[in-house]
Amino acid sequence: MSNILEVKQVSKSFNSLKVIDDCSIELEKCSITGLIGPNGAGKTTMFNLIAGAFLPDSGQIIYDGEDVSQHNPQQLFKRGLMRTFQIAQEFSNLTALENLMMVPTGQPGEQLSNVWFRPARVRAFELEVQQKALDVIDFLKLGHIKNELAGNLSGGQKKLLELGRTMMVDAKVVLLDEVAAGVNRTLLQDLLENIQRLNKELGYTFFVIEHDMDMIAQLCSPVIVMAEGRKMMQGSIEEIRENPEVVIAYFGGGVTKT
Repeated sequence: MSNILEVKQVSKSFNSLKVIDDCSIELEKCSITGLIGPNGAGKTTMFNLIAGAFLPDSGQIIYDGEDVSQHNPQQLFKRGLMRTFQIAQEFSNLTALENLMMVPTGQPGEQLSNVWFRPARVRAFELEVQQKALDVIDFLKLGHIKNELAGNLSGGQKKLLELGRTMMVDAKVVLLDEVAAGVNRTLLQDLLENIQRLNKELGYTFFVIEHDMDMIAQLCSPVIVMAEGRKMMQGSIEEIRENPEVVIAYFGGGVTKT
């Protein structure tokens, strides 16, 4: 398979502190790749660079064959590259269904002239978006909370709703930032199964920051280890766990493997 995303010798500094140091990463199309490392390794900064929240000081970010190093998040969103956050971001006063319907850009109802002079077009588009949102809710098995205000949902339900938002724009690459945070074990398993379904059935590529090693082992292959702003190694979770340098960098000394 070909690579859908390549980070080529990227560096990023803040106040003279180099957070990403000449780092190169590749994501294979239709893979679920894990990103682990100790606190301060540069994982979240790497996500912010890929998603366009930060611009690199040097190097290139190649997405789907194009240099997107200077693209902003909105430009990347329109091209199917999205990210989620450790703390889910929802419109708390809208229902779960309405949250999904808010996602697609360029809706004709956003222009007042269309509301006045092309109401049939506006209504037809709204019905199309609504049907897609209902299909997403059905896929994620969230029918029982579709009319619930998003602010009332549990942490796990909010994470599932965020995953549903990526489906509303047919995302190609999704960056998942600590997807397990604040999610109970039952809903977490639902979340993992839906990520795997999106990967296998719809061809999504996922890049996952996570501290839960059991989740990484269940979900991700390959796994990339970052330390001090650089890629330390890449391999299977078994190879990662057997590498003494990774054990020292990630867990510190004195760790006994079980």
